Amino acid sequence: MEHKHKYDKNGKQICCTQTEKVYVQAGAKELLKGHTPDDGHNHAHSSVDGHSHAHTDDDGHNHSTAEGGAFKMFLPSIISLVLLLLAISFDNWIKLPWFSGTLRFVWYLVAYLIVGFPVIRDAFKSITKGEIFSEFLLMSIATVGAFIIKEYPEGVAVMLFYAVGEVFQTLAVSRAQRNIKSLLDQRPDEVTIVADGKTKTIKAEQAQIGDIIQLKPGEKLGLDGELLTDSASFNTAALTGESKPDTKSKGEAVLAGMINLNVAAQVKVTAAFTDSKLSRILELVQNATSQKAPTELFIRRFAKIYTPIVVFLAIGICLLPYFFVDNYDFSSWLYRALVFLVISCPCALVISIPLGYFGGIGAASRNGILFKGSNFLDVMASIQNVVMDKTGTMTEGVFKVQETVFKPEFDKDEILKMVNAVESQSSHPVATAIHEYVGEVDSSIKLESTEEIAGHGLKALIGGKELLAGNFKLMDKFGISYDVDPASIVYTTIAVSYDKKYVGYITIADSIKEDSQLTIDLLHKMNIKATMLSGDKGSVVKFVADKLGIDNAYGDLLPEDKVNKVKEIKAQYGTVAFVGDGVNDAPVVALSDAGIAMGGLGSDATIETADVVIQDDKPSKIPMAINIGRQTKKIVWQNITLAFVVKGVVLVLGAGGLATMWEAVFADVGVSLIAILNAVRIQKMKF
Repeated sequence: MEHKHKYDKNGKQICCTQTEKVYVQAGAKELLKGHTPDDGHNHAHSSVDGHSHAHTDDDGHNHSTAEGGAFKMFLPSIISLVLLLLAISFDNWIKLPWFSGTLRFVWYLVAYLIVGFPVIRDAFKSITKGEIFSEFLLMSIATVGAFIIKEYPEGVAVMLFYAVGEVFQTLAVSRAQRNIKSLLDQRPDEVTIVADGKTKTIKAEQAQIGDIIQLKPGEKLGLDGELLTDSASFNTAALTGESKPDTKSKGEAVLAGMINLNVAAQVKVTAAFTDSKLSRILELVQNATSQKAPTELFIRRFAKIYTPIVVFLAIGICLLPYFFVDNYDFSSWLYRALVFLVISCPCALVISIPLGYFGGIGAASRNGILFKGSNFLDVMASIQNVVMDKTGTMTEGVFKVQETVFKPEFDKDEILKMVNAVESQSSHPVATAIHEYVGEVDSSIKLESTEEIAGHGLKALIGGKELLAGNFKLMDKFGISYDVDPASIVYTTIAVSYDKKYVGYITIADSIKEDSQLTIDLLHKMNIKATMLSGDKGSVVKFVADKLGIDNAYGDLLPEDKVNKVKEIKAQYGTVAFVGDGVNDAPVVALSDAGIAMGGLGSDATIETADVVIQDDKPSKIPMAINIGRQTKKIVWQNITLAFVVKGVVLVLGAGGLATMWEAVFADVGVSLIAILNAVRIQKMKF
């Protein structure tokens, strides 16, 4: 089968490189899928598959995955190390007459080829596919060169440590990939369904929409569905990162990955196995690694230019002194050039940086926060302002009617029934509160027409007469005069008019979430300004903002007003993250540097729209997401600084003949291992 290349957006070939080899060996090839990297801010989040990469046995890659066992992966390196140590002993301490000449050369050559042959083969494969200047070529030239000048121990040692480093990289990538999968792929393979009064166990993917699943206490739900049992409690940790039990009632949605806690329950399947929320979230997180951060894209572009420059500099170090140095010795200058090549290999950067970023994505997923791409980890790290909606973000979004103040000439019950019928056309929490207060919709009330007026409320025609229900701006819009001061009413207010006459108002109150105060305190500790924008009345918004200590709060805003406010904040204070439901606030989400959706667990639209999805309703996850972004960026830049400083120092020493191949090994493999260990550290951090 013909081998086809895969390229990223910048023309950098990402097959036939050490990076892909490591990912393939780690069983994490899907993390290198050819999605178009987005180095800007794109809320559409479309991903385009790149060129196919059909692997065959001739690809030059080792397809044994990390799951095959670390010992198997280390075995060639162990054999090579034993042979190398024996050879060094025979050279220096245990003098054996037969260990010389051709036999000595063959011994070192065998030790070398055990670890070096795959690398040399990959170098040739890369060259034949058009990728000349690869990490494989650098290592091959350096080590073969060492053999040419009869520095056998150094040649074997460089290739041995390079191979060991590659195994460690593979294990680190494999672990990070498994961590991401284990966090989210929580679906059981089998489910028990009830048919004709009998139960039978089938593969989860064979279950059909409409099937009834029997769920025992302690069992994990395999597909999304609707609860048929009166009530049941579920552990939703696999989806939200929270182990607190969530009690569901009959008719409510329950999702794949939830664990039934207390009673036997029956669930009616509402979505196919591959269409469950958990499947969508798993796909989102795995695809997130293909949305590259600017730092990753820079390193890719840098390596593409840097590697050929290094090769030509090494040639210059070897040959140019011939014209300027007395007593020029080709072997010693070749040795310096080879040292230079080993030091300059960019392995530490090209592996540890992507590893750091999807370590951050995995850490966020473990805490119920989904990043759409590693680019948004960088964006969140630089956020200076968090702009938030009020209802459902900082407050519970569960409204209750407090009082009804109607003029005596109107029939209160009749007006409430009409308002209830009109509000039944809306999914807003206010409509739900009125429905719960009034009860079932009176079927005798016929709505001749209904219109939702954005930012104002609802207008309906009942019996040829106009009914308005919304804020007082709605009354102003239709020229309805009223005798109350809206600013004097603290609660959310629904003003009502009927047949062009002001009827009165209904007050509705919401409660502040228990961790909203902690959220604002944490944001302030991080020197981030908090601003609240809401379509709710100004007095209510001010009351909530004052209680929580929010820096700025604006109420009575229409959708276009929110857009203008965010523009002002960006111009005045810098980067902005907007927190809302990701659907109704689409214009503001598109304008912000990062759109964060709360409670994304129940909404496909939210998952599609936002850049960062907080799967539960806890606002305290907002500062946590920013902190994860900051810690990830910090680790990435620690690795970049470490690699450049150490390599820079040893490069100068190597070119000047002051560093040997052993220092070169540390500058390459040693720095790579330190950078990898630093990158995986984020997976263990507690946020």
